[in-house]
Amino acid sequence: MWQVIVGVALGFLLGSIPTAYLVGKAHGVDIRKHGSGNVGMTNAWRVLGWKAGVAVGLVDILKGYIAAAWVARLGAAGGLDPTYAAIITGAAAILGHVFTPWLGFRGGKGVAAGAGVLLGLMPVPVGICAGVFAATFLSTWTVSVGSLSAAAALPISVYLLDRFTGLDYAPPLLWLSVALSLFVFFTHRANIGRLLRGEELSFRKKKKG
Repeated sequence: MWQVIVGVALGFLLGSIPTAYLVGKAHGVDIRKHGSGNVGMTNAWRVLGWKAGVAVGLVDILKGYIAAAWVARLGAAGGLDPTYAAIITGAAAILGHVFTPWLGFRGGKGVAAGAGVLLGLMPVPVGICAGVFAATFLSTWTVSVGSLSAAAALPISVYLLDRFTGLDYAPPLLWLSVALSLFVFFTHRANIGRLLRGEELSFRKKKKG
């Protein structure tokens, strides 16, 4: 049982590493005081440039992946079913990312870390959601729209793939996809409000003239 506890603790600590904040500090910038103030990939891109944003996104994805694919082995060693172990340690990493104790429990939105967790558990739906994200982002140039669209597509794609293809996703994975989708909508509640008011920040280039 102690392996499960250690695995959850390690997953949370791994997820809690404030990547965007650390990259910002390396550039002499407190990212919390610029742009949207969020400690995530999008704001890092907006404030520090695309190279920093991509680096932050990749590290945050990696945090979730390691938690679900490697740290989860501790939980499995403690007697948990491997799928449940990956879900628990992955969820701990996502919570650590969103509620990092190093920044007063205010972190990112959980999208990149969640993608990493899902990449370790069911990569095909992640690929579908990445396509949904790309399509909606490139049509609106608004990251929150892409993130929310991808989150909405996640449980739908898991269900349809399980129902109509040879892929077999156990019920816990479907419920994980539902929970993550709802969680992303929860962490984006301020973005949703700004979208409804037409005040959401975007990367759309202003037209000249």
